[in-house]
Amino acid sequence: MRALADTVHSLPTGTALLEDPIANRGTAFTSEERFRLRLDGLLPPVVETLEQQCARAYEAYRRKADDLERHIYLRALQDNNETLCYAVLRQHLTEMVPVVYTPVVAQACAQFSQIYRRPRGLFLPYPMADRLELLLENRPRREVEAIVVTDGERVLGIGDQGAGGMGISIGKLQLYTLFGGIEPSRTLPICLDVGTNNAEHLAEPDYIGWRHERVGGDAYFDFVDRFVTAVKRVLPGVLLQWEDFARSHAAPLLERYRDQLCTFNDDIQGTASVVVAALTGALGVTGGRFRDQRIVIAGAGSAGVGLAAYLVQVMRSEGGGEGAQRQIFLVDRQGLIHDRLPDLTPGQRAYAQPFEAVAAFRRDESGCIPLDAVLETSVATVLLGVSAQCGLFDEKAVRTMAARVERPIIFPLSNPRERCEATPHDLLRWTDGRALIATGTPYEAVTYAGVTRRVAQCNNVYVFPAVGLGVLSVGARRVTDGMMLTAARALGARSPARKNPSEPLLPPLDELLGLTQEIALAVAREAQESGMAPASSEDAVRAAIAARFWTPSYRPLL
Repeated sequence: MRALADTVHSLPTGTALLEDPIANRGTAFTSEERFRLRLDGLLPPVVETLEQQCARAYEAYRRKADDLERHIYLRALQDNNETLCYAVLRQHLTEMVPVVYTPVVAQACAQFSQIYRRPRGLFLPYPMADRLELLLENRPRREVEAIVVTDGERVLGIGDQGAGGMGISIGKLQLYTLFGGIEPSRTLPICLDVGTNNAEHLAEPDYIGWRHERVGGDAYFDFVDRFVTAVKRVLPGVLLQWEDFARSHAAPLLERYRDQLCTFNDDIQGTASVVVAALTGALGVTGGRFRDQRIVIAGAGSAGVGLAAYLVQVMRSEGGGEGAQRQIFLVDRQGLIHDRLPDLTPGQRAYAQPFEAVAAFRRDESGCIPLDAVLETSVATVLLGVSAQCGLFDEKAVRTMAARVERPIIFPLSNPRERCEATPHDLLRWTDGRALIATGTPYEAVTYAGVTRRVAQCNNVYVFPAVGLGVLSVGARRVTDGMMLTAARALGARSPARKNPSEPLLPPLDELLGLTQEIALAVAREAQESGMAPASSEDAVRAAIAARFWTPSYRPLL
């Protein structure tokens, strides 16, 4: 259990010090520090406080013309002075988190080559497969606790971005620091550059990635295996998060490595965890229980299958029994997933409905069972969207559901907004204001029938930073589904809607800073109780979490 250092040890002086984003503090260096560190003359004479720097930085931020320019500005600020960047972000959480991450990060990834300014993290290209350990040794900081790795194949809802996926790894780690207190110097974004099948990127003269069609098959899995082997040798004990891998790779990689190192897939496990938390809030309003719900999941990729797995676990924890799987209805491009469909993935097959049970469901002209037919015949109480199909939850489907359920629970979770299955305003209009809603992308408050409601965003930031903090604070060897569901329950118990049904299903982001350590405590205790971390008292764990939680401030320089 490592506590934060009281001082920042910095070897460089002069210009080299000003170019180190971890140690640099710009105009906040004192007169004594400027003399001692050979900074006199390199800075203007004014000595500012961090608060003064924040005010000036925010004014510069506000002057930017659009959100992409604001994203670029905050990235540049991070590259110049990490402490100042996180201090500004903490002061303006609600405004800036959507800019550094979803939804703006999707645009940043798509244009990553055009907005690339300075190196951050590690690019591991396929042609260097036999040198991955050496590349890891080139990391900018020696002590790394958390890695977010992507291959950029399925970035949010916008598809294959190749090397541009690095923007996702960078953004996720910013949230680890901002909400989870992981020191920025101990984080490492990584992009496994195995090429791209995005023809536009391959044709761009300024594309910065390996200009090659994406590697697949055994060669792909061999490359990832080499990467994991290198991580285990060079950075044993690191927390590794998989991010934005395609359906065909995400679940197999998780299953292959989850028992080899401390790792989890945020799209599969993080998404499922935060959705369980939001559903906990919704069921607090309806008075229902998980084991009694009939849940339709639109989108049967890795995120949809991950949702099904966690929901079944929660149902069974309430006594749902073996029949819980039959209360989950996965719908994909071929309609309702049942066991007579060909080419199902192992995850889809695990949650496919028996054909005999759905033989009477209405079919369309192609013979598929469409979404509205599933909602009608199953009498679904919950509708979740991870399809990345804009407008999939149309008026017909939603009204079909609302005609049979008093308080329909509808979560259009795809992002960015251009991929969202429905807007909160339409969902309220089509359900006469009865729907309980959470979205995957942020929306402004919605006014319906003279009542204004805030809509919760099912952002994984509610879960993964707390999981990371809890795991690292007790030195857990693995990340288990039990830990993720513990985080979900801890978050769901704090749903504002449980006290006031007109409130959102999840706390606002500006309250999350105060909740993260409590969620991390629950995760850490679960790690200990499951034998994945050394035992200690709750007071000791709470103290360890508080001691290692990094906050942006200028510490003494030695």
